[in-house]
Amino acid sequence: MKIGVVYPQTELEGDPIAVKEIGLATEDLGYDHLLAYDHVVGAIHEDREPELWGPYTNEDPFHCPFTMFSYLAGITQKIELVTGVIILPQRQTALVAKQTTDIDLLSGERLRLGVGTGWNYVEYDALGQDFSERGPRLSEQIELLRKYWSEDLFSFEGEYDRIDRGNINIRPNRQIPIWLGGFSEIAFKRAGKLGDGFIYAGDHDRCLEGKSRTEHHLREFGRNEEAFGHELITLRDRTPQAAAETAKQWRDSGGTHISICTMNCGLDGLQEHLDFIKEARDLLG
Repeated sequence: MKIGVVYPQTELEGDPIAVKEIGLATEDLGYDHLLAYDHVVGAIHEDREPELWGPYTNEDPFHCPFTMFSYLAGITQKIELVTGVIILPQRQTALVAKQTTDIDLLSGERLRLGVGTGWNYVEYDALGQDFSERGPRLSEQIELLRKYWSEDLFSFEGEYDRIDRGNINIRPNRQIPIWLGGFSEIAFKRAGKLGDGFIYAGDHDRCLEGKSRTEHHLREFGRNEEAFGHELITLRDRTPQAAAETAKQWRDSGGTHISICTMNCGLDGLQEHLDFIKEARDLLG
């Protein structure tokens, strides 16, 4: 099982030193990957209709994962760089195809693209995209990204994107892995049909239920279950000991990847986050 670290976006105040130190520590400690959450725009929740229900507000800082990974590609050598997840439907597909190509090439093919639909309609509005169409658009974008990455020249006429005899240049040397994330049945089904893996978040038992549903849809679409990845983010574990125990449970349940999350654990400053991931790694051996 591959073991990674979640970059604690909301707790380090956008500190560039923290990006460097956690990136290097993740590699030096022998972790396999670093995963970063994504939000472009935060918003106040009060007095909105419909209700804005997600976990982050305008008070929570976020680096752009693509920009952060471009930097980390230059100072690390081994770790995989994972978006967990990019809110793909609020972005231009061609631009994402170009950005991911560069990160993958500059990192030596170390990018894994996790994508999802998100929950923040204010963010969609700010980026000029339709929140209500996010699910169908995401499915179309996955198909289109793979064309951008693999075909010399192509035309595409979809519901949300189109291109007439064109493509990006340069292109990656491979199909960049696309993993899905989310909590709903429709997300599990989309992954079973289109994804290379799924990123679950929460306690072991809830994630195991999601894994079972994704596997059901893999069989439904006649896909290879052994080639599909299942990652758990330790969203509910507040100590290194609890995170390590969840990791062992997930491994025994057939999980292929896990990411240790230090957010919301009551930690104070960069060093305590570094101490947490070191202790978790020591416990995992």
